[in-house]
Amino acid sequence: MTKREREILKWICENPLISQSELAEKTNMARSSVAVHISNLAKQGYIMGRGYITRTEPYVVVVGGLNVDIGGYPKAKIIQCDSNPGKITMSLGGVGRNIAHNMSLLGLDVRLLTVFGDDANASKIAASCGELGIDISQALQMPGGRTSTYMFIDDSFGNMQLAISDMEIYKQLTPEFLKTRQRLLNNAQVIVVDTNIPQKSIEWLIRHCNVPVFADPVSTAKAVKLKNVLSNIHTLKPNLIETEILSGIDIVDRKSMDKAIDILLDTGLRRIFVSLGADGVLAADHEHRLMLPCIEADPVDSTGCGDAFMAALVWSYMEGTDLRETALSGLAAASLSIESEQTVNPNLSEEQLKKRMNSIVVQ
Repeated sequence: MTKREREILKWICENPLISQSELAEKTNMARSSVAVHISNLAKQGYIMGRGYITRTEPYVVVVGGLNVDIGGYPKAKIIQCDSNPGKITMSLGGVGRNIAHNMSLLGLDVRLLTVFGDDANASKIAASCGELGIDISQALQMPGGRTSTYMFIDDSFGNMQLAISDMEIYKQLTPEFLKTRQRLLNNAQVIVVDTNIPQKSIEWLIRHCNVPVFADPVSTAKAVKLKNVLSNIHTLKPNLIETEILSGIDIVDRKSMDKAIDILLDTGLRRIFVSLGADGVLAADHEHRLMLPCIEADPVDSTGCGDAFMAALVWSYMEGTDLRETALSGLAAASLSIESEQTVNPNLSEEQLKKRMNSIVVQ
């Protein structure tokens, strides 16, 4: 589906009785050109019959992890091998769940394909997903299983220092299971995958689904799971070290960074957004390349910034924005995330995101 077709489909979903003349006026196109796009949408199965009856409201599928997060926050500088006064929190997390949570706050229809254990934590997460409007009806539950748990310790500035993950249950998200959900996957507008699931499942998913796949490498240890399928990925969101791992290039300056980006794009990857931490983001596709700085914010906790960034990338794709606006939306979402004590800022919304983006443009 092209950017213009996504735009037209969005208007049709909002008003199934909209005329081709009205669409032509909205798009500043000839009516005959609009008719061609509508014909293409019908051939692809997105609309059917007269009156532009839509097959389904556009939705996103997230395939990835959910956890119970246990966080430790010291009051002062961490003293190694000693007990540090501070506070301990328990919250719901996981890269996939966090991305889905952020996208739900941004107004997207989200389906989460993941695996639950058979314990109190599973019930807690399921109840939360219900409250947030995240559809988990096609997720997997393992009888007797232990829901994934993630424990981390931040320093006094909100930067993560150490983490331990118990994620053995994700081995149950096999290609065989995903095959049973292929219709759900292929009817989505976007699929987001994180690398907490097995490599063979990631490769099956990316190779067998005919919709754009956005991939989050998650960590340096798990990023390698994407190496064999880079050519099939639409959008990749790595950090600097993950970019080195996936490209095979040691990045020491802008020249080596550009070389790494060239190698990744030459695989067939459509777009890449490299997180540079406090230095912002480098965004690139096959036509443009740009560096954007971080947005000024009052930092509290950086734990969920990457998840908010990815959610905004998907939101922007659904909105049909260009590379620069997409990168700005990611930076805006990350700046809102870092200002919250919670991994997902409950105040995130489409309105707040646009407001922060507009402030960036003004600056």
